[in-house]
Amino acid sequence: MPLDTSIKSVLIIGSGPIVIGQACEFDYSGSQAARSLREEGIKVTLINSNPATIMTDKLVADNVYLLPLTPESIERILEEVQIDAVLPTMGGQTALNLSKEVEELGIWEKFNVRLIGVDIKAIDKAEDRDLFREWMIEMGIPVAPARVANSLLEGKEIAQEIGIPLVIRPSFTLGGSGGGFVKSKDELEAALNAGLNASPIHEVLVEKAVLGWKEFELELLRDSADNVVIICTVENFDPMGIHTGDSITVAPAMTLSDTAFQLMRNTAIDMMRSLGNFAGGCNVQFALNPETEEIIAIEINPRVSRSSALASKATGYPIAKIAAKLAVGYNLDELQNQITQTTSAYFEPALDYVIVKMPRWNFDKFKGADDTLGLQMKSVGEVMAIGRSFPEALQKACQSLENNATGLTSISRSKMRPEELMEYLKRPTWDRIFRLKEALEAGISIKTLRELTHIDRWFLYQIQDIIKVEQQLKAIGNLNDIQPEFMLECKKMGFSDEQIATVLKDCTPEQVYDYRKANGVTRIYKMVDTCSAEFAAVTPYFYSTFEGKSEKV
Repeated sequence: MPLDTSIKSVLIIGSGPIVIGQACEFDYSGSQAARSLREEGIKVTLINSNPATIMTDKLVADNVYLLPLTPESIERILEEVQIDAVLPTMGGQTALNLSKEVEELGIWEKFNVRLIGVDIKAIDKAEDRDLFREWMIEMGIPVAPARVANSLLEGKEIAQEIGIPLVIRPSFTLGGSGGGFVKSKDELEAALNAGLNASPIHEVLVEKAVLGWKEFELELLRDSADNVVIICTVENFDPMGIHTGDSITVAPAMTLSDTAFQLMRNTAIDMMRSLGNFAGGCNVQFALNPETEEIIAIEINPRVSRSSALASKATGYPIAKIAAKLAVGYNLDELQNQITQTTSAYFEPALDYVIVKMPRWNFDKFKGADDTLGLQMKSVGEVMAIGRSFPEALQKACQSLENNATGLTSISRSKMRPEELMEYLKRPTWDRIFRLKEALEAGISIKTLRELTHIDRWFLYQIQDIIKVEQQLKAIGNLNDIQPEFMLECKKMGFSDEQIATVLKDCTPEQVYDYRKANGVTRIYKMVDTCSAEFAAVTPYFYSTFEGKSEKV
């Protein structure tokens, strides 16, 4: 279906002030959507209470309103500007909640404004924990045993019925705000009160905790012809129990069998198709039992999300841009692939590289804050690294954290004894990836670490491979004794020049750089082309690596 010519003016709702769980990724999505709509000759009006954004630049939208994100502000805009449709899916949970509130007040209907990119009923189905569970059960999709509570007493009764450990999930909150685990009876009352107070409708889901299960996210796009594509499948390095925004994540999924992936894929597509009558994007999260490959649905977000921005950069597929065009009538096969410019947008990206996203925390700025990672997101940003292998991408991500890490080489923290490390690793913390390396170096087995952390063995073996190369470096000891072949192997494993110099001790990063360059070990550049070089890429971007030949033109 071509462009809906009845839509001549669209209102985009921003995400407001930058807060933990909802930050500049929505500025990216909103800006991209505004440009996408203006390409079609559609006038864009934008509301956001945060002036420190690109989307509020007058070059991005035709009309910009720096107003509080309230129904009163929306009504003022509709009185001043002719708006045909509103796109609320680019401003995170804030925009969705606001659009729902405006709908309930009858303001959209009063001004004859259509919601595009989402079905208003889908917001309730996805965000109301009780409705989500009922919907999943109707579809025959497994979910964890749970019940909804609207009071402390009701929550306690449900907890007694289901049994500990539990997860408390508030309805209609952002970044896991107000959520928490209950691992003992003593923690129950405080967790219930926190969840009920955080929920704008004073409602929580009391759910059986599936601690230790693996967590996966799928990014989807759907058009008005009910075509659905999976843009990216992301695997969490950390198991269930840690908010995805606080977890190291990897794309494509590394430890997912084909049978489990196909089940997850088909289930996600069925969920999106039954979410309502709309065209746009969504994010689906699953938990997977590592022993049986049983999956359960965790949640679905009927909007462009924080993960969508990551998936766009990871794959080269402009999710927000395409989602905006789908919302105004286009189908996927009518849109051009922005990277190849010869194929349609109706395709699923293929990656011939590995993406590692690593969160970044500022606990040192929040004195007294609990640095235990859990259901409530605490990271204030993230880095994304690209490599030909997981070890390379992981080490590049570590080098980008601005915390003195030169790679997975130990950062400036006190060393622990093996027994202290084992106790420390029971609790998920921001520096757990570095402590895992220390534990392996101390001789703690992968089996033991798996039991302590529930992190998949494959990831632990990859860290062990990094350690083996580092130990070989230490054994050589002298820069001039390193053979070019081994130097190349180090660089393929993501070792930075500074990291190599730190391991060798008697040289500088500049000397390492000069030595490897003199021996022909130089950086090359590969394309992020969305299609693993199956088609020629016209507008790709590049990442640096040391494997193969440069693809730079």
